[in-house]
Amino acid sequence: MIEKVKAVMIGHAVGDALGVPVEFSSRTEMDNSPVFDMKGGGTYNMPKGTWSDDTSMSLATLDSLASGVVDCNDIMIGFCDWYDTAAYTPTGVVFDIGRGTMKSLFSYMNDDAQAVDCGQKSEFDNGNGSLMRIHPVVLFLANKDMPIEEKIEIIHNVSSLTHGHIRSKIACGIYAFVLWELLKTPSLESVREGLNKAEEFYKKEEELKHYARIFSRTFIITKRNDIKSSGYVVDTLEASLWCLLTTSSYKDCVLKAVNLGEDTDTVGAIAGGLAGAVYGYDAIPEEWRNALIKREYIEELCEKAFSFVKARN
Repeated sequence: MIEKVKAVMIGHAVGDALGVPVEFSSRTEMDNSPVFDMKGGGTYNMPKGTWSDDTSMSLATLDSLASGVVDCNDIMIGFCDWYDTAAYTPTGVVFDIGRGTMKSLFSYMNDDAQAVDCGQKSEFDNGNGSLMRIHPVVLFLANKDMPIEEKIEIIHNVSSLTHGHIRSKIACGIYAFVLWELLKTPSLESVREGLNKAEEFYKKEEELKHYARIFSRTFIITKRNDIKSSGYVVDTLEASLWCLLTTSSYKDCVLKAVNLGEDTDTVGAIAGGLAGAVYGYDAIPEEWRNALIKREYIEELCEKAFSFVKARN
């Protein structure tokens, strides 16, 4: 399991780092100058191998989970440490924090609110800021002996730290069902099994209609021009799954994701974590792993969190 955890976490961070230099680039710009390799500079003028808030918030979550429980207040404290002191960053610089996430952190720090009540709840607050960091909790819960309803409630609560609308919660839940299946059987066929289980679980939720396309049997043949790669949570989940389902290697998946343009770091990160689960740690190009800033730190945090979880299971 520890190797699977590392494959997902490093796969996510590498996809993130590939996308950071070209975030907000249009698809036309990406078509004219596509990403083929890890590079620096670009949008934020960061060194090669720099990851963004997607991975920083994921590491804050993973660090909290090393206690052996999902403590939403403790996770939120980690997020605040990241924002205030640049904890969990690769270079000591905080950049690319989303508006909804910032509002939620300010609410926690200044309004004496419970962590799970801080997430933004309007229909216009459905960015991808919880989907991008939910994978450590999904990994933590994978082998837990508890009813699926309890697992999904935990997933929803962790989403609610920054994104409390049901649409964002469902995105995290769909992702969880898919990743759990990939951890059991690492194949693209498992994606469909995870989607089937998610569709059955949420079948009474009116909001599920927003995700209808990914449940369609024809989703895999969706044309690239019909796939959006914005920061909207529905677009991000669709784009990440589409890149995974229409490629046959880790490298091809993340490059396809980043070269969609727009929210390149997050689509690259989510697609990269899922591709890591499918193809394994060694399938992530070695030169990209070596270029990733603080890779050893990320892997040590995986060891720390998983060793405790393993001892408790």
